[in-house]
Amino acid sequence: MTLKEGTSGQRFVIRAVTDSPLKNRLMTMGLVPGTAVTVLRSAPLGDPMALRVRSYHLALRRDDAASIQVESMAN
Repeated sequence: MTLKEGTSGQRFVIRAVTDSPLKNRLMTMGLVPGTAVTVLRSAPLGDPMALRVRSYHLALRRDDAASIQVESMAN
């Protein structure tokens, strides 16, 4: 499953960041394997999505979220 498929309130653990032009940038922002991520909400038209990563909030386009492999956590 990818982070792009997440909906509001879902919690995930990042398993991998696939090769993409933004891979290094995403990992610099804290999106590294083993990190917990919560989907907070999506913009009215669905893009971008707001995430809670570690102790901060991050807005991420769904196209970029498609390169992040995640595993669902129990809420």
